[in-house]
Amino acid sequence: MDDALIHDPDGGMPRLLAIMAALRDPQAGCPWDVEQTFATIAPYTVEEAYEVADAIERGAWGELRGELGDLLFQTVYHAQMAAEAGHFGFADVVQGISDKMIARHPHVFGDAARDKTAADQTRDWEAAKAAERGPARVLDGVALGLPGLTRAVKLQARAARVGFDWPSTDEVVAKIAEEAAELVEARERLTAVEVEEEFGDLLFVIANLARHLQVDPEAALRAANAKFTRRFNRIEDWLAETGRVPADSGLAEMDALWNRAKAEEKARKVSD
Repeated sequence: MDDALIHDPDGGMPRLLAIMAALRDPQAGCPWDVEQTFATIAPYTVEEAYEVADAIERGAWGELRGELGDLLFQTVYHAQMAAEAGHFGFADVVQGISDKMIARHPHVFGDAARDKTAADQTRDWEAAKAAERGPARVLDGVALGLPGLTRAVKLQARAARVGFDWPSTDEVVAKIAEEAAELVEARERLTAVEVEEEFGDLLFVIANLARHLQVDPEAALRAANAKFTRRFNRIEDWLAETGRVPADSGLAEMDALWNRAKAEEKARKVSD
């Protein structure tokens, strides 16, 4: 353990790597960190990525610095475990991503033409990825660990490239109505497993609508969650003014307060 480096505030990236190695030291490290595996750390990695996205959506730039540090630490954590297992080290991770960025941006680091739009560059990027994958099935390479709605959109986008797609949103909306009706009509005679399957089909088509509308379904749902939280908090605030909590109220009253919160938000948007 390099104590001098670990306690050097100007130690930079080597300092962080040394801290991670110390935490994972079998004799002197942290017992919790020592017993972690790729599988147990992966959920934290996903969570930290979402916290970065959340800070950006809220414009919380003071928080973003810390959240980016937390996300970086996750990369360091996985690289340390990989080094211990003899797979690769942090330097290999850095070299790999650097080489990839250079290879995929010949218009910046090579002699390719720069007179392309962002959409053109996106197509080139996807083509480069496909070439790197080599011969494969259309849907290969869409990560299993992605959030469900995000993965659904990516799977559908892959299929759409080879012509397997509805021509407009009209067909998608009709399919949503069909799937919803089937679920409602059959819920009494279906098993719990079958209900879950039908509900999954409905969500999959909703994700398809998001793709056709060029909406990120995860971002849209996060925004809806935030809106629900804001409005319900206002319900609690108004009930608290009368010395009550939601459990002391009823649906009719809370629904009226919800509409009041909704109107309040709309009025604020107009004034802004």
